[in-house]
Amino acid sequence: MFKKLQTEISHFKSQTHNFQILVLTNLVYAFVLPVIDIFVAAYVMRSSNDPVKVVIYQLTIYAGIPLTFLLNGYLLKHFNIRKLYSAGMMLSGVSMMIMMSLKTLDLVGIGFAGITMGLSFGFYWSNRDYLALAITNDTNRNYYYGLETFFYTIIAVVIPITIGWFIESSGDEAQIHTAYLIITGMVFLVTVAASIVCFRGTFQNPEQKKYVFFKFHQLWYKLLSLSVLKGLVQGFLVTAPAMLIMLLIGKEGALGTAQSIGAIIAAVIMYVLGRISKPSDRIKIFTAGLVLFALGAVINGLLFNQTGVIIFILLLLIAKPLMDLAYFPIQFKVIDIVSKIEKRGEFAYILNHEAGLFAGRFLGAGTFLILAYAISTEIALRYAIVIVAVLQLSSIFVAKKIIAEGKLLSPDEPVIDSKVRSEVAEKMV
Repeated sequence: MFKKLQTEISHFKSQTHNFQILVLTNLVYAFVLPVIDIFVAAYVMRSSNDPVKVVIYQLTIYAGIPLTFLLNGYLLKHFNIRKLYSAGMMLSGVSMMIMMSLKTLDLVGIGFAGITMGLSFGFYWSNRDYLALAITNDTNRNYYYGLETFFYTIIAVVIPITIGWFIESSGDEAQIHTAYLIITGMVFLVTVAASIVCFRGTFQNPEQKKYVFFKFHQLWYKLLSLSVLKGLVQGFLVTAPAMLIMLLIGKEGALGTAQSIGAIIAAVIMYVLGRISKPSDRIKIFTAGLVLFALGAVINGLLFNQTGVIIFILLLLIAKPLMDLAYFPIQFKVIDIVSKIEKRGEFAYILNHEAGLFAGRFLGAGTFLILAYAISTEIALRYAIVIVAVLQLSSIFVAKKIIAEGKLLSPDEPVIDSKVRSEVAEKMV
């Protein structure tokens, strides 16, 4: 076991300095992500007991992200990318402070906190996506995302259950609010630590080119359609567990426990897949993730009880990293191809991709809100997730077309000796 661990550490050290620093930066910030993704939504749900407000909060976040992507492109002409990346991480703590300072969770306050979180995500993800694209290539992107997801899921074993039971054991409502304030302070300290690690890198800003375009290669339009389908379910991936557990079970401790159990399974799967899978395996991984998510959504819709929620969350926690492990390398490969064909900077595609995601997020959240206002929030929680999950299954066919066309335009995928790959797989097992 020790020799296997040494082999994996040596493989990580063989990567470039910036590769290592980016992974370590995201590793530190990963301690914050479960709090942002799970417990802020749980706080809104606890304080308002209204799933509609949770979705509106998420929608305001999504409204702020594409605007910040655009702003980030302009600011990169004047500021080092490390500063903007760090600002994105630290703004997440600021947004939580705004939320916790609200005496009543009205739509104006929720919207302001959401927009601030959208600014945070916009700066964080636009710079993170560019850096991941810049420091990796098609041969090591499965490893990069497998490694990142492995760390995320390991942390997701500890953080949700720790925070969940910390909140639940705090006592009455006033003490629970104090617990949320303590967590918010810890989040801010972690974002500062992540920023310090980030500044150890020698990251370079993207080459300054025009980054707003309205006409693209046909392959890019196919990827945009895939991004819309991805965006359809993004809001539900984050808010659905919190809304369902707080509604049907009602305890942060149960929410944290469910998240942690699923994360244990996902952690092992993600690292092994990232280490031994090759680019040609991406469609299989993507399909597995989409099918698991759809299956969990259908089971939850049919049962709509505590058992259904737990099954849904467990399948979701495995499905989400599977989808990400395949999606991001597909996206970056397309950017590699079309940026060379159209002779444009990569950031232009990262910015435009966010527009596709926003369109999908808006449609997904809109589906929930229409069902909630027209019928009931219970019907929305029960069936909106099923609708978008089934629609997203069409992503499988879109992804196949993208990969096939990409091979025609850039048939340069390296051939890896099957014996070598088999030996690696044996070591991992």
